[in-house]
Amino acid sequence: MCLLCEAKSSAWVRRRAFLVAAGSGAIAAPAVAQVDVGPSSGLRKLVPAEDLEGAATQQYAQLLADARAKGALAPPGSPQLQRLQRIAAKLVPQTAQWNDRARQWKWEVNLLGSKQINAFCMPGGKIAFYTGILDQLKLSDDEAAMIMGHEMAHALREHARSRIAKSQGTGTLLSIGAQLLGLGQLGDVAANLGTQLLTLKFSREDETDADLVGLELAARGGYNPQASVSLWEKMAQAGGGASGPSFLSTHPSGPQRIQQLQANVPKVQALYQRARG
Repeated sequence: MCLLCEAKSSAWVRRRAFLVAAGSGAIAAPAVAQVDVGPSSGLRKLVPAEDLEGAATQQYAQLLADARAKGALAPPGSPQLQRLQRIAAKLVPQTAQWNDRARQWKWEVNLLGSKQINAFCMPGGKIAFYTGILDQLKLSDDEAAMIMGHEMAHALREHARSRIAKSQGTGTLLSIGAQLLGLGQLGDVAANLGTQLLTLKFSREDETDADLVGLELAARGGYNPQASVSLWEKMAQAGGGASGPSFLSTHPSGPQRIQQLQANVPKVQALYQRARG
């Protein structure tokens, strides 16, 4: 992808337009959730959110810099990127009910040129899609919204923060107890693990959580919830070969997942219809 022909002024105008659109409605009163996922893990509080979000922002910036150097970062005028930004602008206003911190996040979405079937959202609202997931799966807007909602849900439900606390917390509890003040050491752990955020594997419970929250986010944004089923059917087909897509190494697919989504589609159907107006 060529990045040399985009004027800085144009990039700023497009970026500002996306952020304004994404932020509109974010202060609306939270609506009652239609899917049942329960409260977020209390263990996440062992890792300061600010530290992890800061580490994620740094890692994201490095990822974009590397992609830009390789000519693999989509320019602001890319139709595929603009398509993702339109989807994000509809989903971001739905996020505050799941995490009040999301009101202050500097949401961002970028597109990376790669054959990988992958996408992610880092803590703090840093989203990236790979062109492979759009092109190889031939995603509709509704299906792309389901992926984006799923990844945003991981960030909103602070799954990375909980996973880090579970893996690092036990070994540092004694030293924290000795300090008696603050959580500085765990904050350092969060910063040091910033480079691992792209390969962090979530639990089956985390994945179910993200499926359902993402389903509702997308439905509230006006995207057909039935697309969640067709999406994972495509994922299952893509993973049928000897070397499945990298996305499935951290987002396993299967009949049980599809059945659970099918069972929850009716719960959010009215939200979708209301959003479509």
